[in-house]
Amino acid sequence: MKRRSLPVVATAALLLTACGSGEGESSDTDKIAGADTGESSASAPASPSASADVSRPDLSLPDDVKEVFEDWETGDATKDAVLADAGHSMTAVTRAITDGETESPALSFYYKGEALAGAAKWVQTFVDHDATITGTTRYYAPTVDLSGKATAAVTLCADESKAFNKFRKTNKVDRSAPSDNSYVYYVSRLEQNSKGIWVTSKVISKRGNEKCIP
Repeated sequence: MKRRSLPVVATAALLLTACGSGEGESSDTDKIAGADTGESSASAPASPSASADVSRPDLSLPDDVKEVFEDWETGDATKDAVLADAGHSMTAVTRAITDGETESPALSFYYKGEALAGAAKWVQTFVDHDATITGTTRYYAPTVDLSGKATAAVTLCADESKAFNKFRKTNKVDRSAPSDNSYVYYVSRLEQNSKGIWVTSKVISKRGNEKCIP
């Protein structure tokens, strides 16, 4: 099982101008993956643009699952809010996988439309295999492009070389060796809703993309 990786890459500009449709599916027999830290925060910062009254879903993860977000602040309040919620969307999928819950409130809070359907389908892959994940995923090299006041495109890399499939019944961990495919390039379209949350409406990604391979 691979972690949310699709076989097509789009530019940020494309996602700012169109929503598009499905990109294909990952093999359900490949590893998930993750990574280690640098100058980083253990989780994505709180979104400064959202109302303080908004009740967000719990994104806490099991002790053996870690996410690291490097260089996740730009100094621009709007871009930082976008990046924060883009990070939360990644964690929402991880939370749903560890819970084994395709209808996780975290998914429907941070995703909508085809992105929500795709995220739920991906979680279902783990449910079908009675699997979860363990280890650390590092997110890095984020960029943000804004289009108007309520639409943004985010690109980022994920280093998944230190996270792995874990099978629930046996607790067996599939520790596959790292490779270029451990690095994933993501392009996401986010739209700000009435509560000030930047919700992901489309995600496209490419495993083994040269933009992310060290």
